[in-house]
Amino acid sequence: MNQAIENNLHWTLDVTFKEDQARLRAGHGAKNMAVVRHFALNLVRQAKDKRSIKRRRKRASWDSQYLRQILGRLRR
Repeated sequence: MNQAIENNLHWTLDVTFKEDQARLRAGHGAKNMAVVRHFALNLVRQAKDKRSIKRRRKRASWDSQYLRQILGRLRR
């Protein structure tokens, strides 16, 4: 079961962020970017609308108000 979860996460990161095409391979850069991608994916997943993750990400890049709404979830 854990492998299925890991495969699903990898697939989501690859489709949404094109992780397999990333050119960072050596040093800490690859691990640092993986952390940033996971963080961003978790924020986008928490958005309460019916859009796909890919569309939420795209809208956040175009609409600063929507981006603020997603990032507003950081405050508690």
